[in-house]
Amino acid sequence: MKYTLVAPCSFGAESVLNYEIKKIGGENIQVNDGRIIFTGDERTIASANINLRSAERVMILLKEFKAKTFDQLFDGVSSINWESYLPVDAQIPVKGYSLNSTLTSVPACQSIIKKAIIEKMRKQYKTSIISETGNVYKIRFSLRKDVISIMLDTSGDGLHKRGYRRLSGEAPIKETLAATIIDLARIRDYSIVQDPFCGSGTLLIEAAQKALNIAPGIKRKFISENYKFIPKEIWEEEREKAKSAIKKDVEFKAYGFDIDPLVLEVAKKNAAKAGVSKYVSFFEADIKSFSPSQESIIITNPPYGERLGELEDAVKLEKTLSKKLEQNPVKGTYVITADSEFETNFGKKASKRRKLYNGMIPCQLYMYY
Repeated sequence: MKYTLVAPCSFGAESVLNYEIKKIGGENIQVNDGRIIFTGDERTIASANINLRSAERVMILLKEFKAKTFDQLFDGVSSINWESYLPVDAQIPVKGYSLNSTLTSVPACQSIIKKAIIEKMRKQYKTSIISETGNVYKIRFSLRKDVISIMLDTSGDGLHKRGYRRLSGEAPIKETLAATIIDLARIRDYSIVQDPFCGSGTLLIEAAQKALNIAPGIKRKFISENYKFIPKEIWEEEREKAKSAIKKDVEFKAYGFDIDPLVLEVAKKNAAKAGVSKYVSFFEADIKSFSPSQESIIITNPPYGERLGELEDAVKLEKTLSKKLEQNPVKGTYVITADSEFETNFGKKASKRRKLYNGMIPCQLYMYY
């Protein structure tokens, strides 16, 4: 069966995700701000969850309609053939948001949607009781400018949760955003990557996984593995396919540096859990002693604080990084930061800039090549 699928992503990551979806065989792709809509079957759902690096999650779009009143909302949800997706004992949590719409109360919308689903299921299953004792089927909605999208989540936990990062340092960068930056930096299986402010190692680990072609979701579980309309053997086959696509004995190398020995221990554990320890090395070092190799690509997220003292320290670090790269020219430099004055502090205008969001924090990716 063909489904309309929705993959949200960080604003600015649409072109990267578009390419990824084409690669897994997604069809009828529509690119929107912060999300991509495409079509695919049950195998596409499994493949998308296992393989997409820059998507936040994968959902089935059940219906999209105008809803200015609770009656319109109820009727629209009631018109969906819930029997095709939900078994009679399904647990049905409902989550969502409302932006620039007449229906502003999210709890009220949740309640109406849940009521409409339950009443429709009672009719379809010819029962007075929906026990909600079985598997969880997460319903999500987005209400924008009075148009509501009703979706069934196939991921569960967000796709940024790869399964390798249990602990992190301060201000961690999301794995999905890190993967987007790695793609924009054109990392290959022969690249040398260095991060002078590596923290818990996310940028380097994502770079290594990309270079080795390790699917980001290969080790984790997804909520739709328990959905009755997706055969379990599809998940097994797609995981085996992903495992067989892993590259071995590549020339890729990554080096991370940080002044915090504790966070470096976390980084080492994360790299081991991600299966890339052989390719990623971590060292305790200050930016003042950073000496990048000529063949390397620098990808980093420098410390940036909101308080005055932290801001002053951040400026010093950016200036020091600039001096080090002047002394040791490299193949390319990619810096993601929320500091709007970065180019001034760095003393050089970027070859290209791209606005990206780390969660809700607006950032710029400054690209030098």
